[in-house]
Amino acid sequence: MKVSKEELLHIANLADLNLQEDEVDNYLANLQNILNFAEVVNKAPSKGLEETIGANENCNVFRKDEVKVFENHDALLENAPEQERGMFKIPKVIQ
Repeated sequence: MKVSKEELLHIANLADLNLQEDEVDNYLANLQNILNFAEVVNKAPSKGLEETIGANENCNVFRKDEVKVFENHDALLENAPEQERGMFKIPKVIQ
């Protein structure tokens, strides 16, 4: 399927994009590449494949909760907008 300049401008209008004339060719090429890839995906063999919801069967996988010592505490606190008694000070979130 080949996308025409008019179709691209119509799609841009529907998406409320203000394309400049010098951008049209670039957008046209990118849209065409996306549609070409979608065509490749549509042609992928899917007969006999089971439906998949997740990548694996793992359920409720947790890591062990362990305390780790951070060696450079001062460097960590350099990122704090405010600090108090060696900790990040944040706004109160519960009344």
